Amino acid sequence: METSEFKVQVLAIDGMHCDACVRRVTQALGSLPGVRVESVKIGEARVLAEPACDEEIRGAIASAGFNVTDLHASS
Repeated sequence: METSEFKVQVLAIDGMHCDACVRRVTQALGSLPGVRVESVKIGEARVLAEPACDEEIRGAIASAGFNVTDLHASS
């Protein structure tokens, strides 16, 4: 994956309470084409992705049982 057109996206995620939640979010994000998981911790994830992937990212998180409360590009 060439990273020049990708940006770090920071996601605030509601509903994560434990390490199992972190694993579910990591797996959901890792399954998306064009998205590379940088880090996931309770309540937050950082990914390297195209800005156009926002809806797919939100959908993957929702499918894992959580809610993205904020998603923005990191400066």
